[in-house]
Amino acid sequence: MRLTVYLAGEIHSEWRSEIKAKAQALKLPIDFVGPMEDHDRSDGIGEEILGEQPNAVFRDAAASSFNNLRTEVLLKKADIVVALLGEKYRQWNTAMDASAAIAMNKPLILIRPEELHHPLKELSEKANVTVATVDQAVKALSYIFE
Repeated sequence: MRLTVYLAGEIHSEWRSEIKAKAQALKLPIDFVGPMEDHDRSDGIGEEILGEQPNAVFRDAAASSFNNLRTEVLLKKADIVVALLGEKYRQWNTAMDASAAIAMNKPLILIRPEELHHPLKELSEKANVTVATVDQAVKALSYIFE
């Protein structure tokens, strides 16, 4: 059995590479998908497809349409979602992806530091499991295959 895992979360750090490397080291049969990690491409995809927009609001709206399409398709194909909410970046998109996973009845592993327990308490209670580290998330994925 292979699983497709959607990695929701900020695109500025290497946490996805860390999860992928650790899963590969354990020889877990997992295919990983996630949001567009090239920030400039993500921000510019609307204009790339539709042409130049009249202002930043329209540019963002156009890009959001295509990013939301991509995210919805990949979330629907995923068997499980891992969402990382850290302290450094505002992560509204991560919270939105985690909430969408819950609404789609997709199993959800939420990664968040203990310091964010209070602001994320409702989301944590809706997730299947909440962990504090990438290592714990990989162990949770590994346990599925035992």
